[in-house]
Amino acid sequence: MRGFLACLCLVALAACQEDTAGPPPAVTMTSSAVGHFCQMNMLEHPGPKAQVHLKGLPGAPLFFSQVRDAIAYLRMPEQSHEIAAVYVSDMGQAPSWDFPGPDNWITADSAHYVLESGRVGGMGAPELVPFADTDAARDFINRHGGRLVALNEIPDDAVLAPVQTATPDGADDGDFAERLRALSKERTN
Repeated sequence: MRGFLACLCLVALAACQEDTAGPPPAVTMTSSAVGHFCQMNMLEHPGPKAQVHLKGLPGAPLFFSQVRDAIAYLRMPEQSHEIAAVYVSDMGQAPSWDFPGPDNWITADSAHYVLESGRVGGMGAPELVPFADTDAARDFINRHGGRLVALNEIPDDAVLAPVQTATPDGADDGDFAERLRALSKERTN
């Protein structure tokens, strides 16, 4: 009985230590990092990135080609795992828009986001641009427009609403049905 109680105490102590260990650290973005939704190499896309760490999956975060996509993931009802940590690129420390940096991560909840700047992220959708420093964010706004918001102020439609993007031939998705009809007519003639 005494051995059982000692074992039970050790298990309880280990559980407490796991809870107080803190969030997992950010992981360096390397050439092996691929986007969770697109399954494409993260280093091949411009703009800020994000990584989401799930409890029970240490050292293997989900990478996102756009910050917008990571925040959408957090808000999706289908998301089933408990979140351990979320990190976003600090664009105030980024070498450039095309190369946001492999290690300049900040926690998503501490970041200041520029919304509605007109800048698009790695997948061609409007991007939420994170900064650790509000002065760097304001400088970005002076150059690119937008407004400053906190994570909890980002509206759902900024991350969950569909986005119309240009196709490689310059047409937009709005005329897809018309182009499809034209192709169908060509096949029947």
